[in-house]
Amino acid sequence: MELRHLRYFVCVAEEGNIGRAALRLHISQPPLTRQIQQLEGQLGVQLLRRTHRGVELTDAGRVLYDDARNILAMAERAAERSSKAARGLLGRLDVAIFGSGIFGAIPRLMRSFRKAHPEVSIFLHNMVKEEQLDALRHQRITLAFNRLMRPVDGLVCETLLTEALYVAIPSDSALAARTAVAMEELQDVPLVLFPTGGRPSFIDRVHEMCGACGFNPLVAQEVGDVVHAVALVATGFGATLVPRSATAMALPGVSYRPLHHPTLSRVDLCCIYREDDDSPLLLSLLASMRQEATQMPRH
Repeated sequence: MELRHLRYFVCVAEEGNIGRAALRLHISQPPLTRQIQQLEGQLGVQLLRRTHRGVELTDAGRVLYDDARNILAMAERAAERSSKAARGLLGRLDVAIFGSGIFGAIPRLMRSFRKAHPEVSIFLHNMVKEEQLDALRHQRITLAFNRLMRPVDGLVCETLLTEALYVAIPSDSALAARTAVAMEELQDVPLVLFPTGGRPSFIDRVHEMCGACGFNPLVAQEVGDVVHAVALVATGFGATLVPRSATAMALPGVSYRPLHHPTLSRVDLCCIYREDDDSPLLLSLLASMRQEATQMPRH
């Protein structure tokens, strides 16, 4: 039994007349009659009986008519979903996130894609850099976000945007009265650095920034992520440097001020994906994020 048999049968059942069904299907009447006879032969039942007005369904025909309509609708839906998947409009994305980007840049990049692709399911996974790279290699995730990436064989590390750096400082400190803070002014300020773990990381960038200004950072503590770093600032531990996205964290007792540095005043946000992944879904996501990134603030 083929789908065309069911389409022909449903059309005849709806028209109640072989001639009108043939016109609707744009075929001649004899071939349509043969198709119905073939279907009846395959099923071993009579589906239609002739009347003076045309044809009518038998009991077996009524049962098949209901099921055939459902089958044809499912087939049409399957074809539509396959087409959408091929165009990157349907499917599942597993995305790994970590760090300050989750407070600003990443939600905006993903929100734009979700609005345009409501039938795509997106699952977010919190992973440190080493976990992200392993998950990408083993195809457990489609894409990851991170910063300060080195080249990795088989993976593409694409910079979507760069963000300005800010200093998070206790609101009652003298520096909080400034509209901006120069890097040199942090020479004697205890700094909370993040993230601990694999290198290179933002900790290395902070050391590089301090060194470029002629001093070594006064490290108060190293913590796992930006949330803990800003929380320590709120308790008076010192200051921390954060990308612009992190300034969305409004903790009592913490103020954010733009950081002035002679050469290193920005930090990148990368998306990482497999070099050989040419899936339409990933390509759609990348195109959307690249477009959205051009509209995002750089200061």
